[in-house]
Amino acid sequence: MREFFKFEEFGTNYRREIVGGITTFLTMSYIIIVNPGILEVAGIPKGPSTVATIIAAVVGSMLMAFYAKRPFAIAPYMGENAFIAFTVVLSLGYTWQAGITSVFIGGLIFVVITILGLRSWLANAVPPSLKYSFVVGIGLFLTFIGLIDTGIVIKEPTAGNVVPVMIGNLTSPQVLLALFSFFLMGILMIRKVKGSIMIGILVTTVLAYAAKGIGFSLPDVIYPDGFFSIPPSIAPIAFQFKFAEVLTIGFLPILLSVFLMDFVDTMGTLIGVSARADFLDEDGNLPEIEKPMLADALATVVGACCGTTTTGTYIESAAGIEEGGRTGFTTFVTAILFLLALFFTPILTAVPKCAYGPALIIVGVLMIDSVKKIDFSDMTELIPSFCTIILMSFTYNLGIGITAGLVAYPIVKLFAGRGREVELGAWILGAISLIFYIFYPYQ
Repeated sequence: MREFFKFEEFGTNYRREIVGGITTFLTMSYIIIVNPGILEVAGIPKGPSTVATIIAAVVGSMLMAFYAKRPFAIAPYMGENAFIAFTVVLSLGYTWQAGITSVFIGGLIFVVITILGLRSWLANAVPPSLKYSFVVGIGLFLTFIGLIDTGIVIKEPTAGNVVPVMIGNLTSPQVLLALFSFFLMGILMIRKVKGSIMIGILVTTVLAYAAKGIGFSLPDVIYPDGFFSIPPSIAPIAFQFKFAEVLTIGFLPILLSVFLMDFVDTMGTLIGVSARADFLDEDGNLPEIEKPMLADALATVVGACCGTTTTGTYIESAAGIEEGGRTGFTTFVTAILFLLALFFTPILTAVPKCAYGPALIIVGVLMIDSVKKIDFSDMTELIPSFCTIILMSFTYNLGIGITAGLVAYPIVKLFAGRGREVELGAWILGAISLIFYIFYPYQ
């Protein structure tokens, strides 16, 4: 295994890889609960949906581990699941089967263009400044998620208050535990303690359950009702395709949206987490990027066949990378934990938000470092990068931020009289992203 995953080349060992894999799982295991909860709104049964979510994560992560050999875990995307549930089904009135069919078709297209090399060619055409803005934007996006999850920042405005977010109750037990977890992780990292993020998560989890046990109000902390669970059948949702409903002119904008959201999310995430792992070459490209891209494309096809939404590389993989994960063995560990979750869901999903949320904030602290690599003296590089970073967080959507940068870059260069600096692939990505905004089903 050491030779297969090239431990010596990446300067790693079993301990680092295992800790990295466990950390990644702990920071993304929420998807086991959250994804089925969102899709249930669209009419997809929760039990089978939970199993489909886990199967997609296991298959995708195994492909990433043994084919791409990268420390990038795969699972159904957040954002894309909400798009299918709330926009395609609830707002536009299509069936959930049509939504899943669109995901299946998008996955097949990705498999084909990845094998043909078109996907990696387009990804490599993205200018370095935008690639580094992806890193910063993803870091701030993770930070925002962590702040919301922990209650340090809250979305719900009080009566008469129209601000979108505000400070949470810093005296509440949940927020105090989250702040403790954040500073514990930070201090351990400053002291160069290996496994600092995982230690912070586990220590805070124990403290949270102890605090609840002695009477503190912690509604997010729920004692598991058992240790073992029998997974239900996925038969009610597997292979429930409705091609006749999807292959119409009216459904075309939805297909385009599903396709572009997956494309830009995967590209941005791969570049972002690769930068943190120091995988990018001197041109800011990820060598053999087509391998992780093919892994996530195949995972999307498998996930759709099982009855779940778009599957791809998770930005939470950055947490495992920060713990030392550098090879596919990290992802293998994460995949095994997802597999165990089929039977031990009550235990493995018992980590409260106040424990894992601060890990996302810490990763954001680390990823913002890439902003130094953006040329602030060149406004034609800075403006598109700024659009990318800001819109990723302020729209709560990675895809919106990435496509905004891709549209802005060639336009700014063109009107600055420097259009020749833009590669053909960047022009194509800009045009595709512009089409995305034209056909996007706005609310």
